[in-house]
Amino acid sequence: MNQQGEIGQSVIRTMPPELSNKIAAGEVIQRPASVAKELLDNAIDSGADHIKLIVQQAGRTLIQVIDNGCGMSETDAKLCFERHATSKIESIDDLFRVRTMGFRGEAMASIASVSQIEMKTKRVEDDAGTLLEIWGGEEKRFEPVGVDDGTSVAVRNLFYNVPARRQFLKTDATELKHIIQAFQNSALANAGIEFEMHADGDRMYHLPIQGLKERIPALFGKQYRASLIPFEEETSYVKIHGILADPKLAKKSRGEQFLFVNGRPFQHRYLTYVVLSLFDTWTRQNEYPFYTIYFEIDPTQVDVNVHPAKLEVKFDDERSIIQLARSVIKKAINEYFAVPDVETSKRVENDFDLSLDQFTGGPSRSDRSSAKRDPIHLPSRINFGNAKIDGDESAKRLYGDTDTEREETASGQQQSSKKQNQSTEKGFWQLHNRYILTQTRTGLCVIDQHAAHKRIIFEKAMSATEESLPGTQQLLFAQTVELSASEFSLLKELLPIIQRMGFSIQLLSGNTAIINGVPADIEIGDEKAVLREMLQQYRELSKKPSLDARRKVAIAFASRTAIPKGKKLTGQEMEMLIDQLFACDEPYMDPLEKPTLVTMSLDEMKRRFR
Repeated sequence: MNQQGEIGQSVIRTMPPELSNKIAAGEVIQRPASVAKELLDNAIDSGADHIKLIVQQAGRTLIQVIDNGCGMSETDAKLCFERHATSKIESIDDLFRVRTMGFRGEAMASIASVSQIEMKTKRVEDDAGTLLEIWGGEEKRFEPVGVDDGTSVAVRNLFYNVPARRQFLKTDATELKHIIQAFQNSALANAGIEFEMHADGDRMYHLPIQGLKERIPALFGKQYRASLIPFEEETSYVKIHGILADPKLAKKSRGEQFLFVNGRPFQHRYLTYVVLSLFDTWTRQNEYPFYTIYFEIDPTQVDVNVHPAKLEVKFDDERSIIQLARSVIKKAINEYFAVPDVETSKRVENDFDLSLDQFTGGPSRSDRSSAKRDPIHLPSRINFGNAKIDGDESAKRLYGDTDTEREETASGQQQSSKKQNQSTEKGFWQLHNRYILTQTRTGLCVIDQHAAHKRIIFEKAMSATEESLPGTQQLLFAQTVELSASEFSLLKELLPIIQRMGFSIQLLSGNTAIINGVPADIEIGDEKAVLREMLQQYRELSKKPSLDARRKVAIAFASRTAIPKGKKLTGQEMEMLIDQLFACDEPYMDPLEKPTLVTMSLDEMKRRFR
């Protein structure tokens, strides 16, 4: 054996271009929305004032962007598909003062390596345009063509030659939602450009050149028109401006929170945490208000090249950026609600006591509510009956020690209604308008009224989807509901299931639906809110892949229509709720397998009093 020959043999090889391009595509092109984003960025950089996005089958079969920008010469048309060929940077210094959307010159080569791509482009000064067709990185056609000024890029059959990547794509509704978000980012950052978006032959958006106050309702719904809160501030270092929406329009899922620096969308976990914390006084847990915030800063003071997809940026003076944003937005919120300029959230009093390293994942409402808790004050002494409660003000609030409540407690026995007496005689009591207490043969049973009702409605909804004629109560007056594009596309996908549940809904153009009938469990007059919140809840349940679409819709419906915590029930209502709960197939758990009731035996009670 020639050991010397083996030792001298090279084991390191240069990858062929088609392989390196596919690897690069794995970093840049994660899903159809990544392609849409790159094509939209190029169209914006071309100087276009009209951009059209066309998708079919959520981008699986077609993603096309047509612009009226500067176009390309025959030579540039070929060069744009070469790796690291770019017109945006020429030296290392250019990398630190980037003002364009794209700049690294890898996106088009990556897209071409995993799709069948056709580009038509023409400059104003040229008599004819250029047609270039590339399949899987291999050139198929390159010839002159008659075409309008500007560029059209059509990407077909994404990942057709990488089936392992294609099978990891999500449902059409999920992939389309991500494409819509990419489109919304481009439209919000460029109100001076006319945008269109078409999906499967339907026009989802047509946005003329308009101001930001007009563009936001056009993108997210007319309900935002009268509920926008603008703000603006400028220092020698940075200019910040943007628009917030009234917190009453907050949604239960993320997706309408936008950050831009020099026109580029970006993500920043800690800045997001700080902004959302400012809304805590006016929103409930797990609610996310709309905002779009723009920073204009010297490009040398921000690094946009710290993420493969350019999603994250790094500011030179991050502390000043966040403090200014917090101050300006807090002032805008306080002025809108006409409250004094005081701290609205003690949890962000000292913003930078919390390390930025803690925010490696997107902050949830529960993260914000538990990040810094106010101290819990316990009463020093509690006297039962009608006696006063000694202790601090927190204890008095906790135990309801107001003059009115003490009077109600003193005369409560005398003012009890017959229904309350009947419920007590039958052994039902309501605790804090949240729990139902009843004695059992062996002890005490405590039922969570919301969780129990959720189980009841869930099983009814599941049964309704299996019936040939589900029960529907027709509305006297049909209700028209305007949805966002992502909500409308989700409704379109789920409509067969929703109709089997008892809804009668007709889809119209312009992201509009008409509700003609609803299931019997819905209170008349509440149908629009129910439909919207069902769609939001369904999106939240998308994080649970073990649930099929039918169960998710049923859970979303049950969560929205179940008796809320804090609702006072009559004795008859409590009795009916318990009867219906124990008639369920699985009475002990709600649809997400959280307990509906807990029990305590007499033996356990005795042990607790020893």
